[in-house]
Amino acid sequence: MLSVRMLKPFYVKHEENCIRIMLAYQYFSIHFGDDLYQFTPIEGREIVVDRKTKKITNVNDVLVFQKGKHMMQITIQELLDLPDFVTHVHSIASRYLNRKKSINMKTIDKLIHELERENAMRLIDQALDKQDEPGFIELSSYLKQHF
Repeated sequence: MLSVRMLKPFYVKHEENCIRIMLAYQYFSIHFGDDLYQFTPIEGREIVVDRKTKKITNVNDVLVFQKGKHMMQITIQELLDLPDFVTHVHSIASRYLNRKKSINMKTIDKLIHELERENAMRLIDQALDKQDEPGFIELSSYLKQHF
């Protein structure tokens, strides 16, 4: 009987389209019968979860586990048949799947542009309140040129 004893990510790399759970020795171990096998990063080294579908995309990758000189190769697809593996991966990935996407640069540029326009309008109002005609003219022309 195969079961997951421990699965901790070495680190998690969250990208725009996926989450990469990076694996390392001593962070992932499985029981096979009475024997404990440690993950060895010989072939596959990561579990990739798609952000949209929330499914593992690299199911054909082979992970190698070792106990002494004996090595066992298991595909991620085979590990998906183990409920405890799915539970571990879900608990790791869920922390990153629920994060909101970062704001892109175009949105930031629009926000800065709007804040600059509002600031210019506020400064024009202040110039009018102080009856500062040269300041009002300068700010008005700035507003016309840039907005």
